[in-house]
Amino acid sequence: MKLVNFISRWMAVIILLGGVFSMIFPEVGNIIKASWISWMLGIVMLGMGLMLQLDDVRIVFSRPQDVLIGNVLQFFIMPLLGYLLTIIFQLPPDLAVGVILVGCCPGGTASNVMTYLAKGDLALSVGVTTISTLLAPFVTPMLVWALAGTMVEVDIVTMFLSIVQVVILPIAIGIIVRQYASSFADKVAVYLPAVSVIAITLIVMAVVAANQNALLTSGITILIVVVLHNLMGFLLGYGAAALAGLTRPKKVALSIEVGMQNSGLACSLAHQHFAAMAMAGVPGAIFSVWHNIAGAIIWGRHREVSSEGQNQNGI
Repeated sequence: MKLVNFISRWMAVIILLGGVFSMIFPEVGNIIKASWISWMLGIVMLGMGLMLQLDDVRIVFSRPQDVLIGNVLQFFIMPLLGYLLTIIFQLPPDLAVGVILVGCCPGGTASNVMTYLAKGDLALSVGVTTISTLLAPFVTPMLVWALAGTMVEVDIVTMFLSIVQVVILPIAIGIIVRQYASSFADKVAVYLPAVSVIAITLIVMAVVAANQNALLTSGITILIVVVLHNLMGFLLGYGAAALAGLTRPKKVALSIEVGMQNSGLACSLAHQHFAAMAMAGVPGAIFSVWHNIAGAIIWGRHREVSSEGQNQNGI
């Protein structure tokens, strides 16, 4: 159990070390076959299904306006930001498609952990993540087609089916197992955060190793784009939630939901649908590393500041 807690706590560092190690020793990262990426993402999504509770679904019906606002922000801000950044930095098509893929993906489960650490509205975070994930088979292919269709051929139907296969089906299996074998699900759920960290780390290692040479030549540019994409997502998500008149915990939750993407899905889609574009999976891999680091720094500090403010006010 100590090992599980250690892996979960040091998620950002472990993913970063995995990426750096794979950059230095690509022969190790190349052991991880590209075809395994979808399976590893499926394991992460299975874990999400196993951890979903009835209350996570109830939030959608009890607070539909908040969940709707979160999903609108999720599928508007990050896709548009990604598209604009590819134009501003004049990215080559393979990197541009990768950045757009990241922007068009739903929120990731890491956003729920970060929201909890930042003392945000955890129920809202889980609700938005759940709905955006369920909407992804329909919304993500359409957005990718609309924003990247002039750069590359986008097969909407095939992408829809692949998202169902690697995201929706594992989640559905997890929900069924929780429904009919809840005691087993509870026992397994303890280990799921650590399993997810390991799976994402392996995905990052595989993508980095496969693109080591290209990363050495264009790594700085794409790193800047990914950092801006993530940080502007946090900022605009928080600002939009503030304009909507939401409370501080809700603003924190939606800011994190917008800024933290399911970048593992972006890597998987890049491998399945844009394999001819060598660098298409790189933005997703870098995003997987960066958004955890940025989230830990920004929202960890935010939690400390919030706690200090509450203590000073005698709350």
